[in-house]
Amino acid sequence: MEPKPHLVHVFPTFQHGGSAVRTCAIANRFADRFRHTFLSLHPGTEARGLLLPEVEAQAQEVRGGGLGAPLRLGRAIATLRPDLLLTYNWGSMDAVAGARLAAVRPHLHTEDGFNPEEADGQKRRRVFARRLLLRGAHGVVVPSHVLERIATESWRVPAGRVHLVPNGIDTARFAPGEAGPARARFGFDPEDGVVGTVAYLRPVKNLPLLVRAFARAARDRRLRLLVVGEGPDRDALRDLARDLGVGERARFPGLLPDPVDAYRAMDVFALSSSTEQMPISVLEAMGAELPVLSTDVGDVRHIVAAPNHPYVIPLADEEGYVRALERLLDDRAERARVGAANRERCGAEYAEERMFERYLRLYERALGNPAGGPT
Repeated sequence: MEPKPHLVHVFPTFQHGGSAVRTCAIANRFADRFRHTFLSLHPGTEARGLLLPEVEAQAQEVRGGGLGAPLRLGRAIATLRPDLLLTYNWGSMDAVAGARLAAVRPHLHTEDGFNPEEADGQKRRRVFARRLLLRGAHGVVVPSHVLERIATESWRVPAGRVHLVPNGIDTARFAPGEAGPARARFGFDPEDGVVGTVAYLRPVKNLPLLVRAFARAARDRRLRLLVVGEGPDRDALRDLARDLGVGERARFPGLLPDPVDAYRAMDVFALSSSTEQMPISVLEAMGAELPVLSTDVGDVRHIVAAPNHPYVIPLADEEGYVRALERLLDDRAERARVGAANRERCGAEYAEERMFERYLRLYERALGNPAGGPT
């Protein structure tokens, strides 16, 4: 019996971000086909806990950054003898350079979006670096139309090597359910209105906007705020909620291995990010039949159903964000109408199995299996 192809993944950090969550889901789906090594260039390999026991995998930290990082990382990757190298986002670019120096092939690179410093435009040196370093990649995978355009027009990756693969979710798992038991889990009463989000708590998520909007909406409404996730901004967000007088109304339960109950507890899902592309949390909220209040970033307007479009607000319009939140909170029928449309669109366009099959074809083609077929 031939050994499974060895896939080596390089992440800036292998924590519970969107790219790590998606990659672990793919590994779980194809546990019988591949073995994996996950390298984290910064401390943190917590996402390994998302892998099923039957997935043949190891995770380790490898020091990134500093002088000589490409050479060091190239040697480390070559030592692992990958059948396929997969790198993720700008933070892995030293590994991309090292892989080129070490002649590691084949290589797929995935870009999921930008950090806050590039929310208003890409840094020129990063554009040139991507032009140079992604030239040797077998393919560049992106989840959004915005990034597809950037990859071809700005980074000058040939269109035939740019692969648009939208994210997907398990629509059966993220189905609507009883709100009462879910709210009780977080200490809420059944009659409470709940605004919530699921995110890695870092600056790019712009969560102070959500806390401020919640505090204003909560002045004359019986509301609760549910912020699910971990990250460096957690303490600052709790302090902000306290300073705005809503500390007792806010819950920060940390990272939940299964966030289904969190979505079921919500009346409105809120995204406040300053930059995104195709956030998985939005898809999960849509699957849970929720209306989505969001800043107009990345592909969010394209992702949500048409009735949800009025609740996708320009990034700089905080007043509009608050008004949209209040409208959803005050109109149960509108929430139901928008949520039902989102659930229908999610099932039609973003079912997880479609995403899995597209990634499998990409992997197989890169590995030289012609049966992988076109993407």
